[in-house]
Amino acid sequence: MKKNFYWLIIAVSIAAIAVSSLTIGKHIYYEERLPGLYPFSIIHFSGYLFFLLMPVELLFVFYAALESNIPLLIFLALSTAMLAQIIDYAIGNMVSTRIIDRLVGRKRYQKSKKYIRKYGNLTIFVFNLTPLSSPILSLAAGMVRYRFWNFIAYSFAGLFFKYLAIALFFL
Repeated sequence: MKKNFYWLIIAVSIAAIAVSSLTIGKHIYYEERLPGLYPFSIIHFSGYLFFLLMPVELLFVFYAALESNIPLLIFLALSTAMLAQIIDYAIGNMVSTRIIDRLVGRKRYQKSKKYIRKYGNLTIFVFNLTPLSSPILSLAAGMVRYRFWNFIAYSFAGLFFKYLAIALFFL
């Protein structure tokens, strides 16, 4: 009975994530004018939550090509991405070790934790610099109780250089 309930929760969650990922931001395509910066902020924030899959870099490119205030766009991209990644980290940090043991297993968890401690800063920077899935890495960093301020610094640095490079391309 309990096992069926868990599978039902997983199936409903996957369906909700798929629907959300496919519908958030669709109004951009249907409007004939550029939507404001508020929709950009909401969509960009949502795209950095680990359970929604959206190409936020393309959203930034779309706005950067049409928006005249690029520094404001960079500020909004950085602040919304960092806020969402802090939430991802906090969710990962709240996951108990008992749940981690069930999902991953103690041996794999310890091995991953050792690897993340060794290469974590570089990995966090690279994942945020490129379109790799940094929100999932944020969740994992929280799960292994990675040093919060290192996580913040390297995430911010990667995001800053990524959006600066994109913006420079459009200036």
